[in-house]
Amino acid sequence: MVEGINEEEDEESKRRNMKKLLLVINSILLAIGTCGGPLVMRLYFIHGGKRAWLSSFLETSGFPIILLPLTISHIHHRYHNRNCNSNRNFISMKPPLFLFSAIIGILTGLDDYLYACGIARLPVSTSSLIQSSHLAFTAVFAFILVRHKFTAYSVNCIVLLTLGSVVLAVRSNGGGGDGESRGEYVIGFVMILSSAALYGFVLPLMELVYKKTKQVVTYSLVMEIQFVMCFFATLFCILGMIIDKDFKVIPREAREFNLGETKYYVVLVCSAIMWQFFFLGAIGVIFYASSLLSGIIIAAFLPVTEIMAVIVYKENFHAEKGVALVLSLWGFVSYFYGEIKEARKMKNKETELPQSLHSNI
Repeated sequence: MVEGINEEEDEESKRRNMKKLLLVINSILLAIGTCGGPLVMRLYFIHGGKRAWLSSFLETSGFPIILLPLTISHIHHRYHNRNCNSNRNFISMKPPLFLFSAIIGILTGLDDYLYACGIARLPVSTSSLIQSSHLAFTAVFAFILVRHKFTAYSVNCIVLLTLGSVVLAVRSNGGGGDGESRGEYVIGFVMILSSAALYGFVLPLMELVYKKTKQVVTYSLVMEIQFVMCFFATLFCILGMIIDKDFKVIPREAREFNLGETKYYVVLVCSAIMWQFFFLGAIGVIFYASSLLSGIIIAAFLPVTEIMAVIVYKENFHAEKGVALVLSLWGFVSYFYGEIKEARKMKNKETELPQSLHSNI
């Protein structure tokens, strides 16, 4: 009897350790995508690229990469259940979940376009600060959709991030200071802010889909959801490319690209890979933790992206950006500290309950 209990505990411990490992791996992918995606996309626009629909297409077009881990997962499952008559199909997603994933994919495609339009007009150091406001939107929509409770720390975070965006909005009175006109700055600011709001809605919506689905949510199913989402987001952007006649312009744009034709296509491929890291990491973190943790990781690395942009692209770092950066970091630290306190409270309650039961016995 005792041996059976110990085996169950060992198995549960292994599952927890594997969950932590996969959470770390997905967090690393998300961090790489958060920093690398905007920098590579901006590189395209800096050196002569002008197609917003093409750039938005690249954000999800790397989705066929997901077939590799899906295949490995399927083979692993078949191998470890070869004696259990397991007939799990390669695709386990049911129609209702497919439909919701497709809808979220279309919303993601729209978000990609808004973001690409903003990046085309603003330096990365500015757009990353505006994009950090998505954590505030994520907190609000997480409260509405998945009943995540507000705390004094999360409210403080929302206020600080909002103030940071207001500071950057004030900058539009005289243009951005990095070569863009006032009109271009305002359009870019609105596009990036709209993108942040929409993605702040998509993250909790994805978590809600996980909770409401009648299927057992495994990581393989999560990758299937990601595949469907990216497929429909890519399809949405392809339609935009057809309407905007991007396919006719690409060969000419490649020849005129400042870094050369070969590097033009290298930049496009690197952009697709970086953004796939971002989306695969984000959806993995949501599965193993929550949409809010995913938002926290993105917000945490946006300042890193800003600093890298200043170093790599020699972007100007104005006083307003400095104030917005301090407010963003302050908001992030406040939110993260609050989440740690809440986690400790929950852990203490879980440990106190068995003790009280034991004393009653």
